[in-house]
Amino acid sequence: MSVEQDGQSIRLVLVGASGRMGGQILRLLHEMPRYRLVGAVASAHNAALGQDAARHAGAAQCGVSLSSALAPLLGEADLVIDFSSGTAVGAHLAACVAARVPLLIGTTGLPQELQAPLAAAAARIALLVAANTSLGVCVLEELVRRAAAALPAQFEVEILDVHHRHKVDAPSGTALALGEAVAAARGQRLAEHARSGRHGAAGPRSPGEIGFAALRGGDAVGEHEVRFLGPGEALSLTHRATDRAIFARGALQAGSWLVSQPPGRYSMRDVLSI
Repeated sequence: MSVEQDGQSIRLVLVGASGRMGGQILRLLHEMPRYRLVGAVASAHNAALGQDAARHAGAAQCGVSLSSALAPLLGEADLVIDFSSGTAVGAHLAACVAARVPLLIGTTGLPQELQAPLAAAAARIALLVAANTSLGVCVLEELVRRAAAALPAQFEVEILDVHHRHKVDAPSGTALALGEAVAAARGQRLAEHARSGRHGAAGPRSPGEIGFAALRGGDAVGEHEVRFLGPGEALSLTHRATDRAIFARGALQAGSWLVSQPPGRYSMRDVLSI
């Protein structure tokens, strides 16, 4: 599908519409009048199915009810934004590929076995996968990449993420993306150098190790810090989110950009041209 002929309206289907991020997007859609919500998807067992999606999110009624099936909605869609769950994304990806609808995936905790389907999908649709849709985090990732490339190997890297008590994955998807940025800049594979959760007689730090620590508690929206610890000096790069709305705004901005792109795999770096 292509964006409607007036060049303004983007017909959006929102997946994960009853969740935290889905609710934020629904409450912020009025800030971006180019968007027109045409579908809202929640899990098949969600008690809110059939309710007005925006009203359920605490916004003004929109006339679009929460449903459990994505495929029937795609005939009227220019874009799908998915903030559902890692286990559900594979089916949503396949549906979007079949309908040739651009897809933005903001869901974290994607299973490793999804990497091949993602690569295949990018040959047929515009696909953006972002562990974090904050514009500030995107810039942080670039700064981390540059610091890792510029600083000598004596500067050891530790990554800390802080989130609310309900977050289920650790390290966070953003922390892992920051680790990937470090590893790529240093010619490493993150899987071979990552180390999480030191405990007890953990032994000395291994050369090239990229450490991760995760704190969970309270209602922390999200904080990420990357420390480069060298002999006699240290560099810290930090992003702190105080309002979940930044992720919704970033996703909507990225979606507005994505609908005009050809098939391919994109990131938030592409959205900001960095």
